[in-house]
Amino acid sequence: MPATAHDVKHEMVHGAMLGGGHDETPPAATAGHAAAPCHDAAVQHRVRELERIYREIETTRMAGLGITHPKLEVAAVDFAAEPTGGAAGVLITPWFMNLVWLPEAEADRRCTDDREAPGRPTLGIGVSRARSIGCEVIDFLGAHEAGFGPFETCSLFSPMFDFVDQAAAVATAREVLRLLRQPVDPAAAPGRAASLGEDAPAGPGGRAAPAASRRAFLLGRQSA
Repeated sequence: MPATAHDVKHEMVHGAMLGGGHDETPPAATAGHAAAPCHDAAVQHRVRELERIYREIETTRMAGLGITHPKLEVAAVDFAAEPTGGAAGVLITPWFMNLVWLPEAEADRRCTDDREAPGRPTLGIGVSRARSIGCEVIDFLGAHEAGFGPFETCSLFSPMFDFVDQAAAVATAREVLRLLRQPVDPAAAPGRAASLGEDAPAGPGGRAAPAASRRAFLLGRQSA
């Protein structure tokens, strides 16, 4: 039988959540995500500010609520500029893991040019929009934090108690981004990557789970 989303979940993520087999080596730069040095510095500044804001939230709004994982900490994982504008990566906190899209700050746009970029317009709080990240189209919700400004989020995990430690959470975040950013095989079905062959985790009966199924699980979406 073909691997189901439940099977893929067990085979692909269970090891990472239990703390086994982490690779903490940062991934190589992804083709199509290169950015000018000035813009890259601007992205990293925004990412540091995002981490700062959520560390403050952890010690204020979330304090005493009992829904934070004591072994996890706030971390922004592998944010990179997107070809359509802004930057995307994964935000880990002790209470959630979200895919996050950051618009360019007004001051950051001096690093680029004056042309309108399709990634710049931002959403109102709670408003949904489909946005392309790598080879996938994902629904994001508008968000805003005082002292930081607008951004967009897509929930991956909440709460976070299934993760044994920070390394397990980071490994899962990097796998999400790797799947999103890997090139799509033109010979595959439209909008889907080809199966990962020998590199894919085995499903029931030893069958390899296709890349599309792995993406669908990690992003909480149904396979086509």
